[in-house]
Amino acid sequence: MKAYVFPGQGAQHKGMGHDLFDRFPELVREANGILGYSIAELCLLDPQRRLGQTQYTQPALYIVNALAYYAAAANSGARPDLLAGHSLGEYNALLAAEAFDFGTGLKLVQKRGELMSRAQRGGMAAVIGMEADQLSEVLRRSGLTKVHIANINSPSQIVISGDQDEIASAQAAIEGVSGVRYVRLNVSGAFHSPLMQAASEEFGNFCRNFTFRDPEIPVISNVTARPYSEGQVMDLLVRQITSSVQWNDSVRYMLAKGVTDFVETGPGQVLTKLVAQIRQQAAPLILEGPGKTDIAAVDANDYAVASPAPVPLVSSPYAPERISASTTRLVEQVRTQPAPAVLTANVSATQLGSSDFMRDYNLKYAYLAGSMYKGIASRELVARMGKAGFMGFLGAGGMKASDIEQDLRYIQAELTDKYSYGCNLLHTPAAPKLEEDTVDLLLRLKVRNVEASAYMQITPALVRYKLQGLEKRADGTIVRRNRIIAKLSHTEVARAFLNPAPERIVQQLLAAGLVTKEQAELALHIPVADELCVEADSGGHTDRGVAYALFPAVVSLRDEILAQRQYPHDVRIGAAGGIGTPQAAMAAFMLGADFIVTGSINQCTVEARTSDAVKDILQDINVKDTDYAPAGDMFEIGAKVQVVKRGLFFPARANKLYELYRQHNSLDDIDEKTRKQIEDKYFKRSFEQVWEETSAYYRRKHPAEIERAEQSPKHKMALIFRWYFVHTTRLALSGDVSNKVDFQIHCGSALGGFNQWVKGTALESWRNRHVDVIGLALLNETGSLIGKALQRYARSGEQRQPEEQQLQMSA
Repeated sequence: MKAYVFPGQGAQHKGMGHDLFDRFPELVREANGILGYSIAELCLLDPQRRLGQTQYTQPALYIVNALAYYAAAANSGARPDLLAGHSLGEYNALLAAEAFDFGTGLKLVQKRGELMSRAQRGGMAAVIGMEADQLSEVLRRSGLTKVHIANINSPSQIVISGDQDEIASAQAAIEGVSGVRYVRLNVSGAFHSPLMQAASEEFGNFCRNFTFRDPEIPVISNVTARPYSEGQVMDLLVRQITSSVQWNDSVRYMLAKGVTDFVETGPGQVLTKLVAQIRQQAAPLILEGPGKTDIAAVDANDYAVASPAPVPLVSSPYAPERISASTTRLVEQVRTQPAPAVLTANVSATQLGSSDFMRDYNLKYAYLAGSMYKGIASRELVARMGKAGFMGFLGAGGMKASDIEQDLRYIQAELTDKYSYGCNLLHTPAAPKLEEDTVDLLLRLKVRNVEASAYMQITPALVRYKLQGLEKRADGTIVRRNRIIAKLSHTEVARAFLNPAPERIVQQLLAAGLVTKEQAELALHIPVADELCVEADSGGHTDRGVAYALFPAVVSLRDEILAQRQYPHDVRIGAAGGIGTPQAAMAAFMLGADFIVTGSINQCTVEARTSDAVKDILQDINVKDTDYAPAGDMFEIGAKVQVVKRGLFFPARANKLYELYRQHNSLDDIDEKTRKQIEDKYFKRSFEQVWEETSAYYRRKHPAEIERAEQSPKHKMALIFRWYFVHTTRLALSGDVSNKVDFQIHCGSALGGFNQWVKGTALESWRNRHVDVIGLALLNETGSLIGKALQRYARSGEQRQPEEQQLQMSA
């Protein structure tokens, strides 16, 4: 087996890359454009003597390493079996593994070098002739608490890093050991130590601007000395800045895996010499041993301990997947044994949620971007989510059929069959034909996933969509091609979706020839919804549900009905509403959510199809800057939506209109002063002008509404008032700042939480927010929080153990 290894800082020298720059002119031009100076001049001539300065060294080495790899790959024609890099060189290993492209890697390295160059009052030194354990003991005995092991380059070559004064003090203590050499390094920072925490945090914020892919070739991490797992690239690169470089164990791991040929790709032979030392002084790692688990060999996403047989978390046939398999395993290890000193947990983004859900929907992450009406959840948003391993839903509510079709065809062309996507199917009780027409379109275009929202009851259109995707295989298996994720906030609505389609509706569809006899029979054996999404208080049609009460109630109902019905498949339950921070996402997953759905935070992204003026407002709101207003499409029944109130008059004006509707039977009952206020301030036109515009629309689209309005003055008043909701939506979408106070912006408090979370980072500006970037950032931090919580519970359990044992003995 062959491994390519890439050197880090210290390997640079004047003249490096002299045979490479002319060979790759396009990459050199790209590099010059990103850096703002000539990389060839820096490396070959170094006229200003900057090559040794960290902010210049790191980009220069990255570029030369990259060009050397491309040259080697072109010459050999075969790709390596493993990749690794020392510190900075790890970026080249990830580049070679296609975790990011050349330009992205250079931007990351440029920022990393800039941040590390700012570090002051730190120092580093090489210790030669002493092993890591012995060195740690010397430092401990000397009371040098601010000195840390930065690199374990080989069994006998260690680099320490830390406070400038303590690094100086360490020299006497270390050189007091016979045969040991101490060499101060010419740096001003304490690289690869906890003293770099500020740089690490700023780098982490910077990384959120980019999308990372999982390596195509295994890359050995400096932090873990093991291959990167799914979804770990950003997390481990950030941690690398403060973690020690485990080069010795990285090489030992590769040796254990059967690597015989190490090819150093870049300037110099530093790593080649270290590999030779390691081969001479250490044996390959033992990855598995009889009767024990090698802590160093366990995957970084797992606890480094063996555990007894797991105890189910919930006594239910559908409980095992309520928490992801990884999280369940971690929790059980905490519950069933005390935490050893080496216990660490890291839940990656790909481990959150139900693995079965991700498999069934061909997703990398159990994270969906919910639909936002009027196409605010745009085709670009859906396509970008799909390509990153998430799933988004086109916001078809309120859109013209022709526009929906155009957007769906765009999404299908962008995503092909490799990625997943969906479309919103909105319940429209006042205009059922809209729902029917949307289903016609979805079936014709073979859209396989829908987000059913605002449903109060099961409709023929919904059942037709579901049933026309049913098929029975020869072995009796039911194939469900058209899948419904029902978003709801009432247990009774959940009950309707968890049961089979109403027999009355199925028979109507069969009689009309809209479903086959087989499909009608199969309908008896499956629920209407394939998955449920419990929506707590949110920016959509909201019942102000509380997730902590609503979610468990729906789970219990689901378990009850599935136990009764014995369906051939599970119904997973997701969580939505209020999810804008890692803490909120953590709460959802720990409640048992199989997936999460975000909404409001996606409205303030580059891909959202709303105006820049709206996004400028949204990026500054806080958690208390929203209010409740009537929903324009359900105005008469008093349904509510959550909207932005900061600096806007819309919530107060919308609620005023609804109160007038409740109190009066016609426009003529409204007093003159109030009427003038509405016409002059709210509508900026007379009731007659609004009716003229409104009636013209309804005569074309829904003439029955005009007939009803002519017979009912109260209904006419409702139609005129509803005009205001359409008008204010248009103002917001178009960004008409002359009428800014009337912007209707649907938004939950989750966005206020998100804004506070990203304050002071690159994501503070919506112009840097991309839906996939914020999704991955949210999941990565959620996994980190869950890992820390599990560690905290483990420590707490260990402290309680003596008391628990005493109680058991006394019983």
